[in-house]
Amino acid sequence: MTTSAMILGNDRRMLIIEYLQKCNGKAELRELVQYIAEKEGNTDRKHRKSVYVSLTQTHIPKMEREGIIEFKHGTIKLIQIPENVDVYMEIVNKNDIRWASVYSILALSSAAMSYYVQSWEGFIISTVFLALSLIQRMKEKRIVKREK
Repeated sequence: MTTSAMILGNDRRMLIIEYLQKCNGKAELRELVQYIAEKEGNTDRKHRKSVYVSLTQTHIPKMEREGIIEFKHGTIKLIQIPENVDVYMEIVNKNDIRWASVYSILALSSAAMSYYVQSWEGFIISTVFLALSLIQRMKEKRIVKREK
């Protein structure tokens, strides 16, 4: 697995990069904590503290070691954007659905309909697309598991 995949395979690290890009590469830690808490759909004090702790103890140090950001005196500065960042930029809010899941649902529906109308070519094609979307979902889960 590439360094980019390891860094970008985590939603909070992706949100750090997203926010820094919106802020011209520089932001205060407290603003970033608030932004991530809002994106995760929970801005109460306990959740913001959890976000703060995970950023300061895990995500920021990891991104600093990789030379992506610099953290000094409560300010985070984007040094470089990881390669292929667009591939990993699917940020999904708490109640949203990932594209791989949408494709799985569509392929499953198409396979069921093809089976029902006895279109075997359609059934085979739909099943192939379903398998591909399930493989993508497993890859995403593996990346997230490795990052935790």
